[in-house]
Amino acid sequence: MLYRTQVQLTRTQVTALKTVAARRGVSMAAIIRDVVDDLVGRQAVSGQERRRQRALEAVGRFRSGQRDVSRRHDAYLAEAMSR
Repeated sequence: MLYRTQVQLTRTQVTALKTVAARRGVSMAAIIRDVVDDLVGRQAVSGQERRRQRALEAVGRFRSGQRDVSRRHDAYLAEAMSR
């Protein structure tokens, strides 16, 4: 389903959009939808990449003093959650 919206563009933007749309044989609206999809997709990827980077930066920064965390992590987590 498509929703109608109104956007104000500069003369330069309209000229460029018309040129691209004509070259591709599609409407200006189709070009705008494609650009919005690309932008939203990049934002989602960059958000995922940011979370991944933050997780990697956290690796090794915390010390529990326990030597068996890799084997007993579930038990330690359950203990911490019950407090």
